[in-house]
Amino acid sequence: MNLFAFGLGYSVRQFLSLYRERFKEIGGTVRSPEKARAMAAEGIQAYRFDGSGYDSGILERIARADALLVSVPPASETDPVLEHFAEAIASSAPRLRWIGYLSTVGVYGDAGGAWVDETTPPNPATLRSRQRIGAERQWLALGESAPFTVQIFRLAGIYGPGRNALVKIVDGTAKRIVKKGQVFNRIHTADIAQVLMASIERPSRNAIYNVADDEPGPPQDVIAYAAELLGREPPPEVPFEEADQTPMARSFYSDNKRVRNTRIKTELGVRLRYPTYREGLQALLDAGEGLRGSADVGGPR
Repeated sequence: MNLFAFGLGYSVRQFLSLYRERFKEIGGTVRSPEKARAMAAEGIQAYRFDGSGYDSGILERIARADALLVSVPPASETDPVLEHFAEAIASSAPRLRWIGYLSTVGVYGDAGGAWVDETTPPNPATLRSRQRIGAERQWLALGESAPFTVQIFRLAGIYGPGRNALVKIVDGTAKRIVKKGQVFNRIHTADIAQVLMASIERPSRNAIYNVADDEPGPPQDVIAYAAELLGREPPPEVPFEEADQTPMARSFYSDNKRVRNTRIKTELGVRLRYPTYREGLQALLDAGEGLRGSADVGGPR
């Protein structure tokens, strides 16, 4: 099976680190020649695509692909991958059977802390999330009558090697910001990876999947648990109204919801490796995360 990934970012690279032996040929896109050379050093053929210009070799790889994984975010009102490659995907990819588009649970907007699932109508509160819904709909429309299937994966807050609360405790960037009643949803990269692989093995036309763990929770609790695992004092709690945050970081607190993950279990047969952040952080600690100096824990980007 040949895989081509639009966007060789963090989550996609974590997926490949676990499942690259399942694919005969792997390629993908990056935004610069420097990143392409870095990917080549890892044995992955990468091509430049910066949202406007692209290497012509991408068209050849689309033609040979059995599966496409898309993690490039929308730009303005358009999806850059579809803008440049929709025709090639629809008419010049005879082997193609599966497309996975990585979206976000942010498309649900604010539910006041209530539960949402894939049948909940999207109600995006931010421009970023509204653009995501637009991109989802464009990809689903492409797959409606095509010989390949399109799947949408709405990801919760991502953590994994190099990107987690343990690293933040060690490098001094951890904050315990408290907003009454606020919960966030999260997912370990290894569980994202197994959901994607399960979908490739069991595709379903125009399916939408929430990819989140079993326990939405207050963000300050995750930081406190990471500090406990490391034997350190947690940072002090700071009321949300007094916290020094970037506008983007602050915007995440405008959405408060609990995301159900039932469909990935019933339709894809997934059993989460890390059903809560506790198992996930413990496994990362056991692997040496947070036990090194902060200069060594940057991890993949």
